[in-house]
Amino acid sequence: MPDPAVPPTPPVPLASLLAREDLALRQIAGPSGPGIVIHWAHTSEMSDPYPYLLGGELLLTAGVHIPEAAGSDGGAPGRANSRLGEYFDDYVSRIVAAGGAALGFGVAPVHDTVPRALVAACEAYELPLLEVPPQTTFSGVARAVWQLMAQARLAELRRVTEAQQSLAAAASRPDPVSSVLRQLAQRIGGWAVLYGPEGSRIAEAGRAPEVGVSGALAELAAVVRPDGMRATPGEAPGSPQATAAGRPAPARTTSPATTTSRTTTPATTTSRTTTPATTTSRATPTSATDTVAGTHLAAYALGAGEGFVLGVAAPHREPGAHAIASVAAVLLSLLTGEQQSGMGAARSSALVRLLLGAEPEAVAPLLGGERWLVVHARPDAHAPDQVAASALGAALGSPLVDLARDVVRILLPTDREPAPHPGWTLGVSAPVAPHDWPAADAQAARALARAHATRAALARHDTRPGLTGLVPPAEAEAHARTLLAPITAAPALTETLRSWLSLHGSWDRTAVALSVHRNTVRQRIARCAALLEADLDDPDVRMELWFALRQV
Repeated sequence: MPDPAVPPTPPVPLASLLAREDLALRQIAGPSGPGIVIHWAHTSEMSDPYPYLLGGELLLTAGVHIPEAAGSDGGAPGRANSRLGEYFDDYVSRIVAAGGAALGFGVAPVHDTVPRALVAACEAYELPLLEVPPQTTFSGVARAVWQLMAQARLAELRRVTEAQQSLAAAASRPDPVSSVLRQLAQRIGGWAVLYGPEGSRIAEAGRAPEVGVSGALAELAAVVRPDGMRATPGEAPGSPQATAAGRPAPARTTSPATTTSRTTTPATTTSRTTTPATTTSRATPTSATDTVAGTHLAAYALGAGEGFVLGVAAPHREPGAHAIASVAAVLLSLLTGEQQSGMGAARSSALVRLLLGAEPEAVAPLLGGERWLVVHARPDAHAPDQVAASALGAALGSPLVDLARDVVRILLPTDREPAPHPGWTLGVSAPVAPHDWPAADAQAARALARAHATRAALARHDTRPGLTGLVPPAEAEAHARTLLAPITAAPALTETLRSWLSLHGSWDRTAVALSVHRNTVRQRIARCAALLEADLDDPDVRMELWFALRQV
């Protein structure tokens, strides 16, 4: 994983900057090669730039801070040269200690040449030293760095986008798990393996690394596997040697946001960074990275506690590789989650039975509840899409989500009590049995309209007992049909009257709830009053109409 101090953009190889003919930069000291990269450019004339560096910089200086004794070529013999050597030794060592990636020295207008003592110090501390010619400005160098970073970022985004498309296509094939692993291994140029809840290899693709590296990857997978789902083989979970040994693996736990370092062999030092758990309730990381024998390893916990883990081994840590592996992990989470829980099969069975004529009560047990809530939701800032709808359903705890134009409808078992969700306005029905789902759908729609009109995050259908309980339902329905008969043929009038009464006769709030102009509300209410031949300013009339509207 990248250092948090490093910007979220691909680094620029120093060789790419040196290749820019318009800059005419020349490296005169320090190591070179494709592995030397810079993350940004910074100009400083401080004699000690350490406090002002974040690491990964190309530090640019014109040498204003250098003592006057270096005014010629910095190579004069005697005590002055010794003092300059000490000065540059301290200067370069502080840059290296701060994590500076390279030093650029401008030969104009202060100095005609790069001091020899500076060259020697950069060689000693293995800090790349660039000579910046007079015609090249520091701002031009900084601009070139950002241009190269933008080009690298564009190339990375293109690579990640192409990988996302190919992974999605692989997930739709008849053998989706194997296809996704093959495509992932191809994209990272390495090895991809899916570990089961017990640590065994379920599927793999690409060229398998050495035994020690594959064992380290299996060990890393055990770190991110949820508590209670440990690999049972011995030395390396899932490895043939461990299975043959038949020894249980020692239990390992890693707390969230833990960084550890270790040395596995005298010649190999590896580091591991883990991230906090976000998809499980256990205190385990959802991903971890490691480097063993020059091979970059990563493990990703799949789903919400099923115990499946995706392991990745790549010969190079390339920009975008983590994003590509994360996409594969999401797809495999969906595939393994459906396989593990059986919920997808249950939902499909329930749907088929409904289409074939089964009653809702007969299929409700397949969905996990006897009494249900219907939730209507509308985002505050934009129209909902399928991704946002699915995310809201997951947050509320139900996969039963329907995106209908500008409203998301969610069916929830009553043991999953909905709560206000940031960025959404929710309307919640009363708890109902499956045969009352249509009525609950209407209740949720009215509750959403009331929440939207009153600017509340969540509104519930009112289920308090009232006078309606004193009147037999058949008589109440007959009375309501008779009273509302003049406007029943016009649903817009009925819903406008219902909203207007529920919002205490507020023209503005009713207009907001119905998404119409307030003058339209006034015209509809006036039409209702005329057709019903009723004085809608009379509270007794309003009460009687409200009673009737609750029955239809």
